[in-house]
Amino acid sequence: MNAPAQTITITRPDDWHLHVRDGEALRTVVPHTAAQFGRAIIMPNLKPPVTTAAQAQAYAGRIRAAVPAGVAFEPLMTLYLTDNLPADEIARAKDAGVVAAKLYPAGATTNSDAGVTDIRKTYRTLEAMQKAGMLLLVHGEVTSPDIDLFDREAVFIEQQLKPLRRDFPELKIVMEHITTKEAAQYVAESDQYLGATLTAHHLLYNRNAIFTGGIRPHYYCLPVLKREIHRQALVAAAIGGNARFFLGTDSAPHPAHLKEHATGCAGCYTAHAAIEMYAEVFDAAGALDKLEAFASFNGPAFYGLPRNTGTITLKRESWTPPESFAFGEAELKPLRSGEALPWKLIA
Repeated sequence: MNAPAQTITITRPDDWHLHVRDGEALRTVVPHTAAQFGRAIIMPNLKPPVTTAAQAQAYAGRIRAAVPAGVAFEPLMTLYLTDNLPADEIARAKDAGVVAAKLYPAGATTNSDAGVTDIRKTYRTLEAMQKAGMLLLVHGEVTSPDIDLFDREAVFIEQQLKPLRRDFPELKIVMEHITTKEAAQYVAESDQYLGATLTAHHLLYNRNAIFTGGIRPHYYCLPVLKREIHRQALVAAAIGGNARFFLGTDSAPHPAHLKEHATGCAGCYTAHAAIEMYAEVFDAAGALDKLEAFASFNGPAFYGLPRNTGTITLKRESWTPPESFAFGEAELKPLRSGEALPWKLIA
């Protein structure tokens, strides 16, 4: 039997789903991502949301200003889809380099109150996106209070996504942060116009992680962690060789005091050690040789972008992330803070 690999070098990966917030927070979180990834899809759910090409360009400038000197990192910008986003803004956004628009069902997650209340209200804009070749990124959950929290992704596929794809068959759609075997199967059986991102935390953990030894708010995210059968299905999708599954961390920073609040914020912060966590997943599955395609090749192919030219190297070496990072005047507690990780980014 061959000895397990002690190092792995892969083409520089990208993060196809990332939250970096704004203002002082950028100085903490942007360098974490830029140290590992060549590009990242930046979520537009600021307050107020990013709904115009001009706002997206200005936000990109603020992100670039937070990238450490000498580091090559490119934010890929998105617009926040609302009921009222005008169709003619799509052409301006495309010309400005915006690559996608994000569909948040109103009230589905953090800063989604301005989201879509009825997807049919967005059809003119979606038609313009299909024509322009701009991608639609979806937070795939219904928000109806009579639907169980753990069933909302599967219901979204049946009630929202299938009709949407029927009406816009050539609109490229990414189902973000899938969490269920139903979603993994639906994407796998779909055509070249549907892809999906997978987070490190949904690949590593099931819903027990939220409750082990008490409520653990830093494991609370939306869509929420699911049963072990779903986690296993996600891992199988990640390592299975289907090029329409790719890396998207959904790393979401919140001040620790708001995560540990009586009504704690949804989101896991993983940008500090994202590629190490993915390596842990692939290693545990005996599929380290599949990591590069998932992290570095599949996303660019789906978005129609070139692969990065540089590389990164990971070493099988135990290290422990800090308990917290400065986050403006607050602190940010990352996932796995103070807990040893088995892989370390070394170059």
